Amino acid sequence: MPELPEVETVRRGLERFVVGRRINAVEVGRQRTVRRTSRQAVIDGMTNTVVLAANRRGKYLLLPLDSGDEVMIHLRMSGQVLVADAGADRPPHTHVVLHLDDGNEMWFVDPRTFGEVVVFDPDHVDVEIPDLAKLGPDPIAEGITLPQFRKILRRRHRQMKPLLLDQHVIAGIGNIYADEILHEARLRPDRISDELSTSSERRLHEAMHRILREAIAQGGSTLGDAQYVDLFGDWGTYQHSHAVYGRTGERCMSCGIGWIRRTVSAQRSTHYCPNCQR
Repeated sequence: MPELPEVETVRRGLERFVVGRRINAVEVGRQRTVRRTSRQAVIDGMTNTVVLAANRRGKYLLLPLDSGDEVMIHLRMSGQVLVADAGADRPPHTHVVLHLDDGNEMWFVDPRTFGEVVVFDPDHVDVEIPDLAKLGPDPIAEGITLPQFRKILRRRHRQMKPLLLDQHVIAGIGNIYADEILHEARLRPDRISDELSTSSERRLHEAMHRILREAIAQGGSTLGDAQYVDLFGDWGTYQHSHAVYGRTGERCMSCGIGWIRRTVSAQRSTHYCPNCQR
């Protein structure tokens, strides 16, 4: 699933190539992609509107329109947002198409159809998209100070990996970056949040921001399934910098001593170095 760095990469592409464009027409294919409302609601909500901005909260893309509504796009497992010339061959599973006034098309492609596109009233987000309204703070879009982060940790008695994955606590971090952040901070995934030392809290806070920023700078991570790509179909490169994720059985590149182990935490594969992360 695309995580914060991948979604931020897509957001930056939308900011450059879609913001300011008028949507002349909208095509909606599969109903499942617009399941919160309907095909007609999405078509009517976007047709003849101008995209004013490209925002992001956690893993959600948010496009304010000049009508006062917003478009929410959630990529989930396999969603992609692509921009191409009008009339270009569309990939299979292209479920939503926006015809832009500059002659380009914006496509929402989603083979597994877990993703979605919604037009909603931002004044009623808690009713129309309650999962968006309940998100925790975003480390990049909003920033999380060290005092704020310490409160997050100390008010909860939870293992660190499930806590980092909880979107109601911190928005945007998924399986890949939770593993990489914990490794950078030299913390085991099963460490308890309210039992960390002040120095561990500081390392974790610094690691969270550093890993996410570095991943964004490299366009995110494209794994072997190649399901994540940027706005023009290009892969990210941060997968080549992964220290632990997907490296089970390999020698740790950080210490050169430990061997990367895989376990399961919060029903997710978890990768760590038992020598670095104590």
